[in-house]
Amino acid sequence: MSDNLKDQIPALKNKVYFNYGGQGPLPRPSLEAIIKSWEIIQDIGPFTDNVWDYISKEIISTKILLSKILGVERKNIALSENISTGMILPLWGAKFNNGDELLISDCEHPGIVAACRELCQRNNLKLVIFPLQKMKVLENKSFILEILKYINKNTKVIIISHILWNFGYEVPLKELRKEINKLDNIPYLIVDGAQSFGHIDIHKEVKDSDVYAITSHKWACGPEGLGAFFISDKFISESNPTIIGWKSLKREQGIYEPFNNLYQEDARKFEIATSCIPLLSGFRKSLTLLEIDKFNKQRQESIIGMSNNLWLGLKKLDHIKLILNYPLCNGIVSFDIEKITNKKFLIKELGKKNIWIRVIEDPKWFRACIHQMTTNNEIKLLIEQIKLII
Repeated sequence: MSDNLKDQIPALKNKVYFNYGGQGPLPRPSLEAIIKSWEIIQDIGPFTDNVWDYISKEIISTKILLSKILGVERKNIALSENISTGMILPLWGAKFNNGDELLISDCEHPGIVAACRELCQRNNLKLVIFPLQKMKVLENKSFILEILKYINKNTKVIIISHILWNFGYEVPLKELRKEINKLDNIPYLIVDGAQSFGHIDIHKEVKDSDVYAITSHKWACGPEGLGAFFISDKFISESNPTIIGWKSLKREQGIYEPFNNLYQEDARKFEIATSCIPLLSGFRKSLTLLEIDKFNKQRQESIIGMSNNLWLGLKKLDHIKLILNYPLCNGIVSFDIEKITNKKFLIKELGKKNIWIRVIEDPKWFRACIHQMTTNNEIKLLIEQIKLII
């Protein structure tokens, strides 16, 4: 299936690609689906009475597919533009009291961290940082024991990535939820799914969060500018929308009249206004092409197997520091080459051979992402070229 799928992705024809966690390449059928959707809208007329039925069907069919993949109800899914809006819009809608604490790990994306710092400054909240980077061994038991040290009666929100973008460690969300539920004051759990959606099977874990944000353009190989987020019933009922538009409203007519119940009573409460409908068609096409819409044990085993092949190959090289211990459980392989102080040198040298990995900025090391389209020959080539360079 990998070769057949790769043939449908133009960006993979002339390069060896290991940057799916940054942005996945768009399959040609997905691009064609986007173009066709745009043509349909223009043929109907972008603001005619006849177009709304088409738009409604596009939105509903996308949310139905996502509800299956995420293992949640359609009413709890809101559409967004990216992970940042999918996390920050709900977070800023939570109701805080002075002195409440936000607990965030030191392995989160800079944009999310900056938004939390701004929120705390504006609302007299305390930002508590959980130092995951200092943990010598990342495993589920030690993770749970360590994070519990930073949770107290003032903790209002916990923000964590399902898979850490820099380490590749998969956070045990079910175990974390179990411990959170034992607390007298149960904090909200907001999860960054940037490195999990389209990468691992998540339908059993999403419902353990209060907010779980995903994006189209990374592991799912869909178009950029489109994402979604799950919101629990509890969070919907206990929060307010942050940025309000016509999609947020239960009704548009009579908006100047006194009306206590302005907003949608499901996840649409956090949707805003006009968005790019044709992207939905391309997103669904990518999800079905990559078979993300159904659990595939063989696919998971293939990704994990190739990741560990890369880990073992790098282990044999001098000057390589592997970030996580063997065996790995997903497609992210992080490593450092301490003798290379200018990290971009390696990226440029590999790029000359049309091999693409990336530098993680914090901590500063390298990351290779193994997808179902990756082959063992590509992994061998990466190892050989790294060996030549160092």
